[in-house]
Amino acid sequence: MARLPHAMDENLHFLCAEVEGQLTSLQEYFARPDTATARKVLLRAGYSHNLQTRIQRASQQALSRSKPGAARQLVLRNTALVARNLDLISRMARRSLLHAEEVRHTPLLRPEAYPKPIKRVRQAVTGIHAAIDARDSGGAVKIGQVKGDLDALYKHLFATYTQDMRKSKHTEDLSNALLAANEIRRMGDALQGISEALLSVSIGQPVQFERYFALKGILSDQTVDEADLTLKPLAETRSGSGISGLHGKTAAGDEINAVFKDGEIAKVKEERQGAKKWDSVYPGLAPKILSYEKRGQSAALLIEYLPGHTFQHVLLNESDALLAEARTALTRTLRDVWRRTRTEEPADMASMRQLAQRMPDVYRVHPEFRRGETRLGKLSLPAFDTLVELAGGRETALPAPFSVHIHGDFNLDNVIYDPADRKIHFIDLHRSRFMDYVQDVSVFMVSNYRLQIQDAQLRNRVADVAGDVHAMATKFARAQGDKTFEYRLALGLARSFATSTRFVFDKAHARRMFLRARYLLELALACPDGKEARLRLPIKDLFCD
Repeated sequence: MARLPHAMDENLHFLCAEVEGQLTSLQEYFARPDTATARKVLLRAGYSHNLQTRIQRASQQALSRSKPGAARQLVLRNTALVARNLDLISRMARRSLLHAEEVRHTPLLRPEAYPKPIKRVRQAVTGIHAAIDARDSGGAVKIGQVKGDLDALYKHLFATYTQDMRKSKHTEDLSNALLAANEIRRMGDALQGISEALLSVSIGQPVQFERYFALKGILSDQTVDEADLTLKPLAETRSGSGISGLHGKTAAGDEINAVFKDGEIAKVKEERQGAKKWDSVYPGLAPKILSYEKRGQSAALLIEYLPGHTFQHVLLNESDALLAEARTALTRTLRDVWRRTRTEEPADMASMRQLAQRMPDVYRVHPEFRRGETRLGKLSLPAFDTLVELAGGRETALPAPFSVHIHGDFNLDNVIYDPADRKIHFIDLHRSRFMDYVQDVSVFMVSNYRLQIQDAQLRNRVADVAGDVHAMATKFARAQGDKTFEYRLALGLARSFATSTRFVFDKAHARRMFLRARYLLELALACPDGKEARLRLPIKDLFCD
């Protein structure tokens, strides 16, 4: 078990004692408001800050002195985080007193409401050092739960003070009283930050307060022995969800390997529904949901662990032979899924509507892309947004003639290849639905191109994979009598090229993608009405630099 350096351990002990003493004086002040009591806290401002600074310095020295392991890094960084939040509590205590001292009519302060909640904060602070030393997750949870008490206090006082404002002339006094209450409320946020730091040390990876309860709920369904549990971060999604590998043993001694995913309840619920839907339409392609837990506005899933590599890993790191296997398995699987799930319901991909909705995000990252109509001699170049609007009108008249069940977010890292069984699996399924298969084709192709890889040989592999999927989809479209596939793909690729630039900071690479989007829109618009089936895309040129 990673231990704290002596300097950090000693100064954390003193910092907890110092802040606890300041809170004791704060509690005494509200019990009997008195300027002399307030000064006890105000005059101690420098000491808690100095202790916090010593802890931060000791943490930095320990991190830079050698190459500490992951467990030790976690302890050092989270102890420094605990110290920073303790110093924040000290500052909030002082600011609360400063506002309280400005209240001339003491009864308006309602001082009798404060001692009990402040005592809860003080008790939480006294338990911090023991909780971090013993890796006590139960103690950490109790510290974080104080936030609920302080939020309830503030809600009550806010209603009281604002009601008093309506019938009292002492608005300034009541405003200062409300500010004093707000500083006490903010102590709850600091305590929750401390709780999360302590839980992170206990679990062995960064964890949010609500996430811990989701994990506990999931584990209760699986009867996992927490002593044999390890949790390893795997990814963070753009939507905010956390993904971790969970390894451990059940109470009966059986091995359990799974993926723990948590986040906003709507997204997690969609993921669960997506996995269940895939299990019904194409069994074995998606991982099984082992357990589901919801709490407030968040939820969590325990998902079957799938052996193998992401397609992105295979593309960038594995041999040509293994990549060839994965490419064959992918195209075979897609073709089979589309055939087996086809329905005669037409599908409107609405790629131009999607693009229009996401362009504000693109312009925030790349404001240089926002240009109005320009002229080059006698040649007029419409604004990009104008091209999107015109292409949207053409797209509306060209729905896909049938629907298939698609992934919905078909990026390279959402496809798993298992070389042992030579099988493809899909993950991250919250956008799965029946739709135009061009949606998945265009997203997958562009997810290859947007990889920021400079090596010429790797770029050729990337282009080959995109070309493979295009060739397979073209053959499938021809067999299904889908005559406007290539035209819809032009619009889908334009959407994906343009919207993907919001995730690419490299200006040159983003510009190459944006220019490809513009080219595709101009190509689609130049195609005469009624002749869309004749459009052919220069795929090789589009995906080679």
